[in-house]
Amino acid sequence: MDLILCHTTADFDSLGAAVGLSRLLPGSKVVLSGGAHPPVRDFLALHRDEYQLIERRSVNPEKIRSLVVVDTQQRDRLGKTAEWLDLPHLQEIKIYDHHKEQQGDIPATELYVSSVGATTTLIVEQLQQQQISLTSAEATVMALGIHVDTGSLTFDYATPRDALALAWLMQQGASLSVLSQYVDPGLSPQLQQLLKVALEKLQKIDVRGQTIAWVILKTESFVAGLSSLAAQLVELTEIDTLLLFHESPVSDGESRLTVIGRSQTPGVNLNELFLPFGGGGHSQAASLNLRGVNAEEILNQFLETLKATVPHPPTARDLMSSPVRTIRPETTIAEAQRTLLRYGHSGLCVVDAQGQLLGILSRRDLDIALHHGFSHAPVKGYMTINMRTITPETTLPEIEALMVTYDIGRLPVLENGQIVGIVTRTDVLRQLHQEEGGEDGERGRRREKNLKSPKLEELQSRLAPQLWQLLTKASQAAEKRGWHLYLVGGAVRDLLLAKEATGTLLIKDIDLVVDGFHKAADVGAGVELAKALQQIYTTARLEVHGAFQTAALLWHKDPELDSLWVDIATSRTEFYPYPAANPEVEASSIRQDLYRRDFTINAMALRLTSPNSGKLLDFFGGLLDLEAKQIRVLHANSFIEDPTRIYRGVRFAVRLGFHLEPQTEEHIRYAINSGVYDRTARENSRAPALQTRLKAELKHILEAPYWKSALQLLGDLGALKCIHPTLSLDEELLRQLRLLERCLRRYDSQETLIHWQMRLEALIAHLASEYRGVVAKTLQLPDDSIHRLENLAKTQENVETLFAQTERGEAEISPSQVVQLLRQYDLPMLILIAVQSPRAIRQKIWKYLTVWSQVQPILNGNDLKKLGYKPGPHFRQMLNDLLAATLDGRICDRTEAEEFLAKCYSLH
Repeated sequence: MDLILCHTTADFDSLGAAVGLSRLLPGSKVVLSGGAHPPVRDFLALHRDEYQLIERRSVNPEKIRSLVVVDTQQRDRLGKTAEWLDLPHLQEIKIYDHHKEQQGDIPATELYVSSVGATTTLIVEQLQQQQISLTSAEATVMALGIHVDTGSLTFDYATPRDALALAWLMQQGASLSVLSQYVDPGLSPQLQQLLKVALEKLQKIDVRGQTIAWVILKTESFVAGLSSLAAQLVELTEIDTLLLFHESPVSDGESRLTVIGRSQTPGVNLNELFLPFGGGGHSQAASLNLRGVNAEEILNQFLETLKATVPHPPTARDLMSSPVRTIRPETTIAEAQRTLLRYGHSGLCVVDAQGQLLGILSRRDLDIALHHGFSHAPVKGYMTINMRTITPETTLPEIEALMVTYDIGRLPVLENGQIVGIVTRTDVLRQLHQEEGGEDGERGRRREKNLKSPKLEELQSRLAPQLWQLLTKASQAAEKRGWHLYLVGGAVRDLLLAKEATGTLLIKDIDLVVDGFHKAADVGAGVELAKALQQIYTTARLEVHGAFQTAALLWHKDPELDSLWVDIATSRTEFYPYPAANPEVEASSIRQDLYRRDFTINAMALRLTSPNSGKLLDFFGGLLDLEAKQIRVLHANSFIEDPTRIYRGVRFAVRLGFHLEPQTEEHIRYAINSGVYDRTARENSRAPALQTRLKAELKHILEAPYWKSALQLLGDLGALKCIHPTLSLDEELLRQLRLLERCLRRYDSQETLIHWQMRLEALIAHLASEYRGVVAKTLQLPDDSIHRLENLAKTQENVETLFAQTERGEAEISPSQVVQLLRQYDLPMLILIAVQSPRAIRQKIWKYLTVWSQVQPILNGNDLKKLGYKPGPHFRQMLNDLLAATLDGRICDRTEAEEFLAKCYSLH
């Protein structure tokens, strides 16, 4: 006998999942472990005969072969049927559940748990996979399970998978009239009376802006449907967290305590609150049943825990952007517009010479002035002077209230009379969105994909201890100075991708960003922090780069840290004066620092300092893109501003085994086909993104083991046009690159040449001869590379002219002629000639490099002197003639060599 067990006080989700499983497991029976919710009881009173339901008392335990448990992972929720879990002859125990955060104690042989809104959804997906159709009655009860457990898809833990499952059940014939009857059955007369009592007795407290309410109800007998009463209370009173206690006597003289919890407070997890007492559920909806306990004592314990759990609301200091872009009152409207365009702001603060706030100029103010032709006028005539300001400690609810009440789009943050930041509507909306939906504002997508931001301890377990110690010391130094410190970029990406808690990940390149917290972090903060670290790590070398004072600490073959590079900078923003230029960089906030980066997977930050150490900043969905294994660019114009990002995107995609997100690929193709790079190169002598920075990216790609795949993807995108507009990865170039690899393996197995550079030279050599030297100089290749590429055409012509005689049948070229020609060229030049030449010439070059170039004259200078020849410049010619005769087979031993000399050269 195969049985499917619903938990005690069965709800529609457990019943719907069980009914669906009875179709997946032909011959199985559904057992209600004990009781049911009132709507379920009423539903079964009419529909019981349509399902494979049997009574618990009718089951012979000896005949049970397997058990399937739905909608729970805990024994105590199975009532007396839990005894069957210990039967020695059971072949298997399966569990289907959607409470992923619960810790189960059932010894399951198979576990199917996923973070969806209803367990029934998991069963629907398996029915779809096996193409099993349902009756209308089966589809209806399963649809009820999803509707009720997800609040008809309105609860925040509902997912797109639940919606798709519901749509399929409707196609299978789920009855809408029955759904409407049981989805919201309303309160029974007894519950309506209790609702009146609950509203009178309800008590509330305010904890950091969140309303926590509770009520204790006592009745002479157990009352079913308390979850509906709790939902009604929350809806009527608009409280954030509710604890509904219900006491009723039981037969043995003890009292039964039922606790229903509902919460919309960020940070409050009711499942974790109830779990130590044997209860559980979701983070925002859970229940608990106890016997013989004091309700007041349990309530006080819960309230103390909730008070400690409710997070402090964000303050202006957490939300604000800093430093603030300001202008003087004499600034013209036209200049103010250019500033807004440059930084992408929607408004500007106007200050006097002492930095005192005078007014705010909005984009709307600018638009009106420009519309009326006052671009030359000073902004003081158009700014708003009746301003609302806030302090760094102003809380998010207070900020939201100010913006709504006064219809204000931005609030300057003042401290000691000085403007230290600004909070905009976007900042507020972003924070609210994150509270509802996780760091990237897409909670449903996170849940559907089972994504979770790892905790700090989990990330620490992946990283080599010596690196974590370095990060800890850096964060302590930053906290001492009143700053926040963030681990940003690729190191965060690699930590998240590591998954395993091995404690061995030794990242070679670490980027740290300092951001203001209690104290503003100025331009030199990165250098100051780096110097503080160098006092601890005395073997590290300190370098300071550029006007922005980015600091770097470098270790070389350190016994613990190996070869490590740590960049430390103050958070900054950047602006590209024209495409492919170097960006102009200015101090800014951590949000803007991440916003300036290239791809979402590189635009995440991990806070290392308190409070909230370990918090992952992911404003752009980078964690989702890691899960989806895709490279997604942050901005549509990103590739136009910086073409090296195309090469970086390809490099990340190939190295990580990811794909380019379709819209990102479209942006790449648009940028390449727009001709902007060619135009920029013509108009600007300095275009670093097409010069030094492009060469650096080419080096990263061409020296990597995956260079062929990366080059193929660059060719498919047409991105080699960044090197030169005429360069493309055609079949001939692919053939030459394959030949190049053979030549490098054959002639340079010891890697005396720089192989990535040879690959780059082969790419450039594929261009028309007049472009080769120009491109080599543009990419700032070494002088010998430039010279080689400039002279490649002439050299190749000389070689082909020599070998053309053989092809025309005029004469066979002797080995000595080949050696005389080819020995004047270095190995890289010969390799470039070989890959571009026909097979006959390649064979001659191969013979020269492997055989003929190794042949030496049979006699040397000392031998000539012993034979009586007087030393002098003619020795060189004599030895050359000996070598030529040896190569051509005219002499084979010492005797023949001496005879050859006697014949050709006299002793006097």
